[in-house]
Amino acid sequence: MSTTTGDGQPYEVRVAEGPADREACFAVRKEVFVVEQGVPQDIEYDVHDAGAVHVLAVRRADGMPLGTGRLLSGEAAAAKNGGEPSVGSLGRLAVTKEARGLGVGAALVRAIEEAARERGLTAVDLHAQTHALGFYRRLGYEAYGPEFPDAGIPHRAMRRPV
Repeated sequence: MSTTTGDGQPYEVRVAEGPADREACFAVRKEVFVVEQGVPQDIEYDVHDAGAVHVLAVRRADGMPLGTGRLLSGEAAAAKNGGEPSVGSLGRLAVTKEARGLGVGAALVRAIEEAARERGLTAVDLHAQTHALGFYRRLGYEAYGPEFPDAGIPHRAMRRPV
């Protein structure tokens, strides 16, 4: 999957393959979650990273990483979504400051949804930071359940059929 921003700056979104792509995903997460938001590094990276599908957005001109996200399925997802193995778990969605507002986040979400469909999942669940609820609502996600803290940041659970 690839796309181009509205202002003509092209970027590509792809499933991360190989160690270099994975490191690029982790670098974006570190920049956004650890540095910007103060999430402790020891909880940002977890045992689920090894089995997750990671997606990566890069600027076509120079390969600069712009964003990332991951999809969990199977037992890892069921542990996060209340025990439903047919529902995937979208997480660790992060877009660099320079790429925000360019459609990168939405393209990453759509790539994760496509990966979920390819794996036979029926829906995608996520835990959204409350300031991002509107972003996910615009993409068709519905909030459910009460607000809860994660890494000291308020979140809500959301879901969308795929």
